[in-house]
Amino acid sequence: MSKNRQILDQLRDYESRNIVFMEPDGSWPIAWERAKDVFVWDADGKKYLDLTAAFGVAAAGHANPRVVKAGQTQMSRLLHAMGDVHPHARKAELARDLSRITFERWSNGKKSGKVIFGNSGFEAVESAFKTAMLATGKRGVIAFEGAYHGLGYGALNATHRNFFRNPFNFQIREFGKFVPFPKKSADLATVEWSIRHLFRREWIGAILVEPVQARGGINVPPREFLPLLRKLCDDHGALLILDEIYTGFGRTGKWFACEHTGVVPDLVCLGKALTGGFPLSACVGRADLMDTAWPASRGEAIHTSTFLGHPVGCAMALAQIKEIEDLGLAESSAELGEFLLGELQSKISNPKLQIAVRGLGLMAGIELHLSDGRPATDAAMQAIRTMLQRGFILLPEGEHGNIISFTPPLTITKAQLTKAVSALAEVLTQE
Repeated sequence: MSKNRQILDQLRDYESRNIVFMEPDGSWPIAWERAKDVFVWDADGKKYLDLTAAFGVAAAGHANPRVVKAGQTQMSRLLHAMGDVHPHARKAELARDLSRITFERWSNGKKSGKVIFGNSGFEAVESAFKTAMLATGKRGVIAFEGAYHGLGYGALNATHRNFFRNPFNFQIREFGKFVPFPKKSADLATVEWSIRHLFRREWIGAILVEPVQARGGINVPPREFLPLLRKLCDDHGALLILDEIYTGFGRTGKWFACEHTGVVPDLVCLGKALTGGFPLSACVGRADLMDTAWPASRGEAIHTSTFLGHPVGCAMALAQIKEIEDLGLAESSAELGEFLLGELQSKISNPKLQIAVRGLGLMAGIELHLSDGRPATDAAMQAIRTMLQRGFILLPEGEHGNIISFTPPLTITKAQLTKAVSALAEVLTQE
């Protein structure tokens, strides 16, 4: 029996059966053994080109040497600290660096940011919810159809798909209100009307949005969208929260996706590529807002956790930020993203399918529909499985799983992208 199969059998026996989907014939999934830069090796030693960056985490490449060394050095010196009681130097340094690359950079040094650290992306979202509630006194949050902000009970209020929400509706307060996510400029009038309507009817304290929807299907809104949301928040005294957990750190060709339109949020949620592989997230807000919303600690924090601002994660994040800067990965993502879109648009076709390609930076999606307009879920999944057999790791996105996404490490080359697109084009012609 292969090592892959042994590992999967063990998980089937001892992990909740709701976690990992396994094909009965063992063709899906693979068990990762190691990874380096843009490549992954499974437990049986087979090599794959990773076009997912492991959910966008490995922006500077898997096991980036400087990031790994920073984590190892910190681990040998201080493995754990007391997040909200006795802090450590790396947490202070990272809080300062996150202010530098967000609000200080966005304001040319005129404003700064303050941070609440977490472990997972949804914790950053929930920190933002709490900040908005404290700052405005209003419970409601406007989110968007197709949104994915995590699966914690707070975040579920703004995650749109019923698949995630319905089993737990009885315990969700449902303070999230959903409006359409615009795909084109003509949609903006409906979006604006819907939002203004909710501001009139509900106690809305914030608008939460992904600048580009990731799990929703790599949905890129029109350029006027974020400026419209900024204006609506300003008009109604609400906070604009940007979920840049997936889009941050160069993924879309800018350090943060909001920079494509120059919109500055009140709060920004960060995670995934922040550390390159260690569980750490952050909610960064304008310093004046954070000081207004949150009371000074008197010995007990009202929002904290055991591993808040973990020293190893902070050390790795500091190294990851420096690598992205030193290697110019945001700029590379912009150039490679244009190249990737051109390759996809020129090579991906199938007379039996309706195919739409979209993206921003190294965040691209190929949406498949049947000739009658129905989502081509089976075709997309079969293509992804065949690509895995050929040595390429891809993921489906969207409610129907009919969007094939490309979110590779930002260190990928044009030659590697060309090879992957050519392979996918060949696979799709056989569907």
